[in-house]
Amino acid sequence: MPLAYWCVLIAALLPYVWAKYAKTGSGSDNRHPRDDYDGLAPHKRRAYAAHQNALEAFPFFAVAVVIALTMGAPVHTVNLLAVLYIVLRIAHALLYISDKPAARSLVFAAAMALNVAIFVLPAFK
Repeated sequence: MPLAYWCVLIAALLPYVWAKYAKTGSGSDNRHPRDDYDGLAPHKRRAYAAHQNALEAFPFFAVAVVIALTMGAPVHTVNLLAVLYIVLRIAHALLYISDKPAARSLVFAAAMALNVAIFVLPAFK
């Protein structure tokens, strides 16, 4: 199985890492887990926002990888771009949590550009 598919799995799980971080130590009530986020510390609220952003960004990445690989894009290139995407998405969340909005936005744009690159790779084979 191509490394890029493992990256899709990692990208699917990353949002839950950020959510777990946001809720750890908050004493949240599992009966109404979404009601607790307003009372979180600022960095924990930003972790939850990183969770939401990771969920929103995931479908495009997953579709881009599947399309690229099924349409015959070079596997090694898709693998490389997928790994870079994961690195950027981790950096994005860490920048989000540490309140670095300008850097976070640049990293988000770079990750989005990688998605586009992965998606269009088959057109250049």
